[in-house]
Amino acid sequence: MDLDDARRFLAEHHQAVMHTYREDGSPQLSPVAVTVDDEGHAMVSTRETSVKVTNLDRDPRTSLCVFTDAFYGGWVRVDGTAEVLHLPEAMDELEDYFRRINGEHPDWEEYRAAMTSERRVLVRIDLTDAGPDVAG
Repeated sequence: MDLDDARRFLAEHHQAVMHTYREDGSPQLSPVAVTVDDEGHAMVSTRETSVKVTNLDRDPRTSLCVFTDAFYGGWVRVDGTAEVLHLPEAMDELEDYFRRINGEHPDWEEYRAAMTSERRVLVRIDLTDAGPDVAG
């Protein structure tokens, strides 16, 4: 699958399962909401204290399986290298992430306060591969 096709899919479909690597190399999977920024990076918001952030800090390789709301519809797998952006530097990106998935927030001050109290981070993923390339 072409990476640009995968990015278009992520811009429209936000439900995903994220794969990171535990310290012993085994898979760790988490349900997440994903979108894509103007530069073509996948974006995920999570808590700074989450296991996936611990895993990504140690090994930035990650994959996402992104699917439609129907679940049994189309889907895309993307692989890449993650960078974890922490507050306060991540706030603009967290706002952009929210807008792309939900539109305008009714109270941005409330949103910023929630991001701070929840210790949110933005995971920005440089996509390197996408699939599937075959159906079976």
